[in-house]
Amino acid sequence: MPNLNFPVKGYSLRRGSSLDKALLVKFIQKTYQELFPDQDFSHLAQTVEQYFSSDTPVWWVYQEGGEQGAGSMGEITQSPFTSHPSLVPIACLWAGNAIDQVTGSRHAHIFLLYVVPSHRRQGIGKALMQHLEKWAKQRGDRQIGLQVFTINTPALNLYQQLGYQTQSLWMIKSLY
Repeated sequence: MPNLNFPVKGYSLRRGSSLDKALLVKFIQKTYQELFPDQDFSHLAQTVEQYFSSDTPVWWVYQEGGEQGAGSMGEITQSPFTSHPSLVPIACLWAGNAIDQVTGSRHAHIFLLYVVPSHRRQGIGKALMQHLEKWAKQRGDRQIGLQVFTINTPALNLYQQLGYQTQSLWMIKSLY
């Protein structure tokens, strides 16, 4: 799989394939476990099974040279690109489609952006978001949507710095 141009020195970007479902599930579960450590997120495998396709690409970031973060994701120690356990992605971005509820137009939607904690604050998330913007523009999308938890302050700050604005609020009421 070819290495895509990635602007953060020491890292490379590769587009994933349909073989990446298990790894994507592990990344999603790790993301949610960081925010909600007492919850069981085994159900997220159903989300990947239902929505992951050639129309919903995933991009993986690898640290170049030497050990690539083996063990940095805990149980995530296997790459979809090699049988060598040290070649583990340290970040991913999974995108898909959504429909704007006001205009009815299709646009890119971010399902997941995750960077392993030891690689954060190095510009990887920002570079992934910029890569997604280029991809969305090439598809003819006029906007990108995402959902972020209000307790995820680092993510909120990143998105606001990149020009994202709150368009609506998703509200819930617990019945139990």
